[in-house]
Amino acid sequence: MIAATGRFTIALVREWGTFALFILRSLWSLLKLRAFFRRVSRAIYEMGVRCAPIIVTVGCFTGLVLGLQGYFTLSKIGSEFILGSTVALALIRELGPVLSALMIVGQAGSAMAAEIGIQRNSEQIDALETIGVNPLGFLVGPRLVAALVVFPLHTAIFDLIGIVGGYVSGVMIMSMDGGVYWQNVYDGVQRVDVFNGFQKSLAFGFIVTAICAFEGFNTHRKSSQPGARGVSQSTTRAVVFSSIAVLAVDFVITSLLG
Repeated sequence: MIAATGRFTIALVREWGTFALFILRSLWSLLKLRAFFRRVSRAIYEMGVRCAPIIVTVGCFTGLVLGLQGYFTLSKIGSEFILGSTVALALIRELGPVLSALMIVGQAGSAMAAEIGIQRNSEQIDALETIGVNPLGFLVGPRLVAALVVFPLHTAIFDLIGIVGGYVSGVMIMSMDGGVYWQNVYDGVQRVDVFNGFQKSLAFGFIVTAICAFEGFNTHRKSSQPGARGVSQSTTRAVVFSSIAVLAVDFVITSLLG
């Protein structure tokens, strides 16, 4: 048992070290990348524009549900007038960054892992190395930079749509006073709440993108089967590990920032 524990620990530390070096090399390779802005703008389109509809949809229904459940819960203690601040703080501090990150993982992250995995299996990455192009700078680095732009923007959209959804539930459906709702949103949300939410989105974006790219890039090394099944395994690992990382990092940041 001691030997098995030691082997597991060594393998885990080695994997974390490989992952850290993968991130550092990807960032360093950006210094020599040609057409930097073109690659970053394409990554922003893939992760930003294509994911916008799902962000708006999930944000709307999240706000609607929060408004209804919050109103029912608060009305039991006669505090339904603070529904606006309750919905806004829940979205801005927690649900907005977390759910928007999970939605991007499900759509853009899985596609990224599958795309890079296919390029690895079809030897396109080897071809890039042969012609003198750093594949980390060409495929991974621009996506890491784009994530730092896309994730905060999607979080802001999610928060705004969710607050409006809470207004629809609380005011239009449950007949709460609209002025009271918006006044509570204004009074309850502080600048530090918005700042903390954006900090989480930046951390989620960088970590999620790095994990998905790492799993796709190392498909040949980590998958038990070659070909399409290997790519599917890498994609599954990328989505699962990224989702777990989002929740774990959310806990750490919330513990540190409050």
